Amino acid sequence: MSEAYETVIGLECHAQLLTRTKLFCGCPARFGDPPNTNVCPVCLGLPGALPVLNRIAVRLATRMALAVGCQIHVESVFARKNYFYPDLPKGYQISQYDRPLATNGCISIESKRTRIERIHIEEDAGKLLHEGFSDAETKSAIDFNRSGVPLIEIVSEPGLSSPDEAVAYARALKEILEYTETSDADMEKGNFRFDANVSVRREGTSALGTKVEVKNLNSFRFLFRALTYEVDRQIAVLESGQSVHQETRLYDAASERTVSMRSKEEAHDYRYFPDPDLPPLKLEREFLDEIERALPELPASKRERFAVEYGLPSYDTSLLTSTRELAEFFEKTARASNNPKAASNWVMTELLRKTKETGTDISALAIDGEALGRLIRLVDEGKISGQAAKEVFDEMFASGSDPEVIVERSGLTQISDSRALEPWVRRVLEQHKKQADEYREGRQKVLGFLVGQVMKLSQGKANPKLARELLLKMLVEE
Repeated sequence: MSEAYETVIGLECHAQLLTRTKLFCGCPARFGDPPNTNVCPVCLGLPGALPVLNRIAVRLATRMALAVGCQIHVESVFARKNYFYPDLPKGYQISQYDRPLATNGCISIESKRTRIERIHIEEDAGKLLHEGFSDAETKSAIDFNRSGVPLIEIVSEPGLSSPDEAVAYARALKEILEYTETSDADMEKGNFRFDANVSVRREGTSALGTKVEVKNLNSFRFLFRALTYEVDRQIAVLESGQSVHQETRLYDAASERTVSMRSKEEAHDYRYFPDPDLPPLKLEREFLDEIERALPELPASKRERFAVEYGLPSYDTSLLTSTRELAEFFEKTARASNNPKAASNWVMTELLRKTKETGTDISALAIDGEALGRLIRLVDEGKISGQAAKEVFDEMFASGSDPEVIVERSGLTQISDSRALEPWVRRVLEQHKKQADEYREGRQKVLGFLVGQVMKLSQGKANPKLARELLLKMLVEE
């Protein structure tokens, strides 16, 4: 990308709220059910049906707004956003416009504060299905199960200056949504998705360039690639002496490019007006105080605490706090082991390796952090070797058995008696005289090989530190 240009990006992030039912009716807000089974006159927009606001959705939206430091407006208004689209059965979407739930929040990413302009509550539209038809270009089906599912839209100010920053901001939002249990933010199900507004301007200028909107991005990878392509495209247009046109574009993952959807001239006039069926939403101070008191420790605060309390580097703290469940697992492990760095290493390597191999979610593990901490303590106390500990861990992961029980049953207790180890050490030196002589001649790296042979001969039961000490002693004596 040319250094003569600056990038300006703003994101509109849509997150589905973790409610059992829809925003204005009692239909299940469940993913994956057969099409058009979770519907009723309200979410289908049939004449005479009246909406009733879901109070849990309000609570969740307020929780997220408080978590990012927004000013909560004690009175907000639902409005009708009027436009025609096949998956919008009423002909309008109930959203919030000039009087949203919350404004003026903030998220810090990479030592930079990104302002959140507003958070408002709205209902989702249905879903158009274009697959499964012999003539897919002219036929589509509509599933109204998603129609009326509660969302919050989180709108940032145009303060992001690169695709990398935009992804970091979106990741930070996802973490907070999950930590506060506002949304599961499952992008594969469409529960967290982005619209991006992007423009470029010459360095040193203050006026914003012409804004282009890229809609319906549902992964961090697509967000990055779409923004990267769009920035480069706009710079190429300006470098050729042409003008960037204000328009809405879609990202085509197959070709890894954005394509025009509609121009500014085709943009809708939504004709917002207050919904006559819904009174203003009024929140009591006690309600807000209760939600604020119940907020969990958030990712940024947890990272800072892990660095100070456990002495962990930034890489460890970032990975360990990526989800609330992982952070809690690590903390239980650290406290039970009394060795935070070892706990961090085990969680980041062995635990995450096994969860990836098996596709197991942290919340569904047979093993818990306290048990892993006890396993680490067995290693630190010299009762089992590090090699044996990995075998024990694999069985713990599969069965949920206690580490002490597995060690006793499998006979993996580490031998730390020098008298018991001496015969193995002497045998290794007899069997590997060449390597022993090489060590005496100054090739110190050979010692690692000899220790490994002792461990092999003892079937992993020898204390490797003691085996090394005995080898050094006998190599000098002989």
